[in-house]
Amino acid sequence: MKNNKKKKNTPKAQTKKVERVITDSSLRILSLLLPLAILVILGIVMLTYEHALLFKIQEYNLFLYTPLFFKQCMVSSGGMLTWLGTYFTQYFYHQWIGVLFLCLWWALLMWLTKKAFNIPNKWIVAVLVPVAILVIADFMIGYWLFYLKMRGYYFASTIGMSVVTALIWAYRSLPNKYYLHTLFIIISTLIAYPLFGFYGLLAALGMGVITWKLAEMNMTQKVINSIVAVLAIAAIPLFYYRMVFYETNIINIYWTGLPLFRIDDDYYAYYIPFYLLVAFVIVASLLFSKNRQTTVKRINVWAISQIFALAIIVFATYHFWYKDKNFHTELEMNHCAENLDWDGIIDMARNWEEPTRMMWMMKNLALFREGRQGDEMYLFKNGDKRCVAPFSVRMTQTGGKMLYLHYGQTNFCYRWCLEDGVEFGWRIEYFKYMLKCSLVNGEYVVAKKYIDILKKTKYYAEWAEKYEPMVKNPALIKKDKELGPIFNMLSPEDVLTSDNTLIEIYLLNTFAHSDGKNPMFQEQTLLAALQMKDIDIFWPRFFHYATLHPDKHMPKHYQEAAYLYGHLENKIDISKMPFDKDVVDSYNDFMAAAQTHAGMTEEQMKPLMYDRFGGTFYFEYFFTRNQKSY
Repeated sequence: MKNNKKKKNTPKAQTKKVERVITDSSLRILSLLLPLAILVILGIVMLTYEHALLFKIQEYNLFLYTPLFFKQCMVSSGGMLTWLGTYFTQYFYHQWIGVLFLCLWWALLMWLTKKAFNIPNKWIVAVLVPVAILVIADFMIGYWLFYLKMRGYYFASTIGMSVVTALIWAYRSLPNKYYLHTLFIIISTLIAYPLFGFYGLLAALGMGVITWKLAEMNMTQKVINSIVAVLAIAAIPLFYYRMVFYETNIINIYWTGLPLFRIDDDYYAYYIPFYLLVAFVIVASLLFSKNRQTTVKRINVWAISQIFALAIIVFATYHFWYKDKNFHTELEMNHCAENLDWDGIIDMARNWEEPTRMMWMMKNLALFREGRQGDEMYLFKNGDKRCVAPFSVRMTQTGGKMLYLHYGQTNFCYRWCLEDGVEFGWRIEYFKYMLKCSLVNGEYVVAKKYIDILKKTKYYAEWAEKYEPMVKNPALIKKDKELGPIFNMLSPEDVLTSDNTLIEIYLLNTFAHSDGKNPMFQEQTLLAALQMKDIDIFWPRFFHYATLHPDKHMPKHYQEAAYLYGHLENKIDISKMPFDKDVVDSYNDFMAAAQTHAGMTEEQMKPLMYDRFGGTFYFEYFFTRNQKSY
């Protein structure tokens, strides 16, 4: 007798059905949406928090639309990587375009990674790993931005890894006959190494490893292909070194296309992301190369494992992302200075906690150009916080060229651009400053040379063209909003001595021991004497300033210094000087407060006195000392 009862959908059957839906269509959607969401988040983060860095990256880049530039890139292995890296880096001029290109390259890399290693949809998180490593490599370096000699760094490793995964995918897609795999290892390395350097060798390594996971190959083929991969990695760089690339040092033939984190010594921690990229290629070749089912048998376990893996990737990326606030503030202030946005610099200075000397110097320059330094210089917290870097950072690289230009030290600005261009490679920023220095110095033929160079770039051709009329009509230079005021700061003597890379100390000594009839130049000599706290130098600068500005109200800090020095030494009669009442009152209050705290040490007294007198020269004179410049 037949049982006509319909079979009921048991909870177990329903669960299997749900699992099947999650396994097939849902996993495909997830494999698309997760990488897309990550890229969108990365793009927003970069545009929001790294806009100043991105702009500085393209200023520290140079791509010329000339055949000669291409030939210069190709004189060593990895030349195509350099050419492509510098080409795409220039688009950070408009940050959103550069970020879009970078994210598109990462999207391509994730797709190629999935194809190359046959990563199933249920393990789609794995394709995020190389991108996370590359993000860390790009945004962990901080002050290395100013010292890296590798051109196109921020795109190069991404392009290189895209080449690696593309070659591995092509290798495993070949039919297993006629020794095609063996020939492909040799031919691809011969082509990829001169174009992409190290990444061509990494691709050969990946082919040699993934060979052992290809089921269609027998043991003999696997051994042969592995040996050929090793020989290709060892021999092909030597072949090109002997026969083609004479400008490559034999020590570096296996590492061309990778950055060198070296100043006085090697800083090995910065190479870790590149070690991890090699490890990823090896591990992914061994884990994911076989065809596997995408069925998810235990949804909860799978979901937890994916969330956990994603959390590790996100945490590592955030942890190693360089987040030093002063570094980013320096970049933003420098960008404001280029745009002559002095108020922007001053606004940023109001919110800092403990500035670097570079920040202090840029703030002083902004106040000076606004005519406010004598009244407001000490209203901002002074400091000498060390740059967060494992090596000695020098102001000559981080912003000293800009300071030298605006303070009229054009010879030093030009000299450091020239030296750093030879040492670290030519950059847009160097040519911009050398052009401006040449115009101010009256070297118009030299200026025209730099104009012609910049006219061969994408984004600075129009910028350079606006200076061409100045070459033909030098009278326009003094009318320029940026260059005109620099003429007021030019030293009477045209000399080039040595600053020992200590820009702040050099400028203070130079101005404090100079004098001039130009009111702007002379005020800077008074400001230098004030900051050096040298009483004997201060008084002649102070009286000269008063002579040059008979109808101008004496700025507050100059009055405070004169009133304090008059009481400390009693060498100058200040009884008839018209000091402001608040200057006199603050001095009396300061001395009374100092007597009240007489039993304390200086360190104990300092925060208490700063709350009341932090914006005065009195506090600066007694409590700010032994600051280190660089």
